[in-house]
Amino acid sequence: MISDALNYLRNSDDALVTVLIGGLLSVFGFLLIPVFFVNGYLVRVLRRTAAGDETAPVFDDWGRMGIEGLKATVIAIVYGFVPFVVGAVLIGGSAVAIATGGSVDGGSAAVGAGVLGLLVGLAITFVLGLAAWYVIPAATVNFAERGTLAAGFDFGTLRPILFSGAYATGWLLALGVIVGGGIIAGALNAVIPILGAVPGLFVSFYASVAAYYVIGRTWRNLRPVETRESTDEQPAV
Repeated sequence: MISDALNYLRNSDDALVTVLIGGLLSVFGFLLIPVFFVNGYLVRVLRRTAAGDETAPVFDDWGRMGIEGLKATVIAIVYGFVPFVVGAVLIGGSAVAIATGGSVDGGSAAVGAGVLGLLVGLAITFVLGLAAWYVIPAATVNFAERGTLAAGFDFGTLRPILFSGAYATGWLLALGVIVGGGIIAGALNAVIPILGAVPGLFVSFYASVAAYYVIGRTWRNLRPVETRESTDEQPAV
């Protein structure tokens, strides 16, 4: 599947144009709006691959793409909100305890408790963040397939997918693609400081498309099983 994912965009007739547009949008991602279009393109990748279409999409119908990208961003923000809040409370509270502990009686104990709280807070935030990162691709592909924002939070559909070994494997493969792209992007930035970050963003876009191909294809392989199991569980009439 990795080979198919890496060749997915390269085999497209519009590969060069798509990478150029996606890379440029990524370069200007700090303006926020371009991120919606990149996410909208990735939603199209998920929709096509989940439906069995191996042809990479192109950048067109910009209005719809931007709206879908905005909705995908909202889904990611909602899932990321819990680890953000927990991290802010635990890590922030521990940092305050460490900073003020030395100025009060029993300061050493307060600082020690603050350090322990900081480590626990970091661990909990990491676990929750990883869980959110695990759920977001499945939630996004369900949204891409069904077309409604609520589908991103349909836990009745998502739960059996998320707890399947096949999804976990696909997610790890997609993560490997993202990490590989990040290593290449980092190497480019190391070879050409600052300026290397620009081609690195093009590489990151390509890697993201490949990773989302893996997620979409994993979803396609799982959905017939999930649908069949749901049908089998329905009472006979």
